[in-house]
Amino acid sequence: MEKIRLGRTDMRVSRLGMGAWQFSGDAWGAFSYEQAKAVVAKALEVGINFFDTAAVYGRGRSEEFLGRAIRELGARDQVYIATKIHGDWLRRVDILASVENQRRRLGVDAIDLYQVHWPACWHNTPICETMKTLEELVDRGLVRYIGVSNFPLALLEHARWCLSRTDIVTSQNRYNLIEREADKELLPYLRREGIVLIAWSPLAKGVLTGKYTPENLPQFEDVRRNDPLFTPGNLKIAAPLVEELKRIAARYGKTPAQVALNWLIRDPWIYPIPGAKTPEQVTENAGAVGWLMSDDEWRTLDRLGWDISQRILYVTW
Repeated sequence: MEKIRLGRTDMRVSRLGMGAWQFSGDAWGAFSYEQAKAVVAKALEVGINFFDTAAVYGRGRSEEFLGRAIRELGARDQVYIATKIHGDWLRRVDILASVENQRRRLGVDAIDLYQVHWPACWHNTPICETMKTLEELVDRGLVRYIGVSNFPLALLEHARWCLSRTDIVTSQNRYNLIEREADKELLPYLRREGIVLIAWSPLAKGVLTGKYTPENLPQFEDVRRNDPLFTPGNLKIAAPLVEELKRIAARYGKTPAQVALNWLIRDPWIYPIPGAKTPEQVTENAGAVGWLMSDDEWRTLDRLGWDISQRILYVTW
């Protein structure tokens, strides 16, 4: 597994990480600790050393499972753990309480990357109160680096303005071949400023795997239930891209998912964190690393994905 430096940090991470939302047991269907441990064990085996979770995933369940698995596998010194604080807990008093709960659940002295999960939409907590508190956590050694998630560019810039002794090193956003809004202004800014985009949903929740079609919709037992990507109309729009992914995959002996992830890692400022519910899916994700499609194939996917991204409709009624 190729290792890279994560942006301006000192973390040497595997070329792709692993998201642990699925460990929550509520968003993606039932999930036991034994399943979580098997997934983490396989990730370590194939060389993945960066794991991303959040307080809100199963009300702390994902953090507990991840921390316990890493501890039982004796891997704390081998991995980097990123987590996120709930977007409704951004007052200073809440942050100070939450970080202690999260450190306990994860079983760590210091959280490697602590991210604001989303802006304070409901309580209107001043962003500088939040960011200065996170800076304080870095000063106290409870957090090593800070990042944001799902922030628009203007708010990201303001959040950085609030800081005086540290800086934001990552921005976690939904990004994949067919969800490309970050290309319009956010990603150019991140590249220019040396901030890594951590891509969540890098496979568009499964749309890019080739598994789903207008005639074969998900069973809607999980978070895809209300995701507009899975309307028959949007799956039909995405079909030409899926067919191109399959064509390229056949040429290299890969899967469509591996091709879609390989397209992402071509950019050194994009860091995908696909999830996995089984050890087999971990192995498949890892197979996205260590090879390159041709420049023409990359450009074809880029153009086709961009065109489709502008035709996808999020309006469903």
